[in-house]
Amino acid sequence: MEISLPVTLAVLGAALLHASWNVLVKSGADKELETINIALGSGLIALVVAIFLPAPAQVSWPWVAGSALVHILYFVFLAGAYRWGELSYTYPVMRGGGPMIVALVGAVVLGEVLPLGASFGILMICAGVFGFAAGKHDGRATAFALGNAVVIAAYTLIDGQGARLSGAPVSYTLWFFAANGVVILLYGWLRRGAAVGSYFRRNWRRAMIGGSCAVGAYGIALWAMTRAPIAVVAVLRETSVVFAAVIAFFVLKEQLTRRRLVATGAVLIGLVALKL
Repeated sequence: MEISLPVTLAVLGAALLHASWNVLVKSGADKELETINIALGSGLIALVVAIFLPAPAQVSWPWVAGSALVHILYFVFLAGAYRWGELSYTYPVMRGGGPMIVALVGAVVLGEVLPLGASFGILMICAGVFGFAAGKHDGRATAFALGNAVVIAAYTLIDGQGARLSGAPVSYTLWFFAANGVVILLYGWLRRGAAVGSYFRRNWRRAMIGGSCAVGAYGIALWAMTRAPIAVVAVLRETSVVFAAVIAFFVLKEQLTRRRLVATGAVLIGLVALKL
């Protein structure tokens, strides 16, 4: 199973959406409340749409529940990484580590052994992603980011299989976000109490914008995983680090150094290799 040009372009669009909502989290005054806020926004948006669509196959519901639980760790680690480190450092570490794990597990467990060209493309993209992250940084940011790389690999594999079993990847995605919103709301209430509701009332527009980007980005990715190898889609999605670096340069005033430009070149070479 190869990846077509339309699917490739769709996943690159998803990468831009993913980078956009992460910039919203990083720019928020309270990183933990901002992550909870966007999770609530995505859950509300997904629920409104999901009730009008056919439900995913019953066999996929345990995968929805498992992914929602794993995402608690995702949001915890995301907030910690952005609290202690720059977006242009922590984002590539989080996004780059996951696909490497996915590719290995996909080959061993799912039998998705990729051809030489695709394997080279994955290596180049991952090398470029980690190139963005080179340099000295706060150890706490590194720990949270590496932890999240493992979490990202876990939920990517869970949802890739769940979407395939669902027979309706769009519905699967929407119900996942709705379930995730409930789980994160409970987590947030236990952690921060009434502050969650107060923050949402003040920042509901950010929640809706970020939530729309999150649902769109992940929905496209899961749809693509039903039409191409999970490992290839996972790596293509992580080209979001290029978009994140550019947005961080203009919005967050973070540096776009020569090293990061070289890393961008490595990512682009990897993209070409995946299409050969």
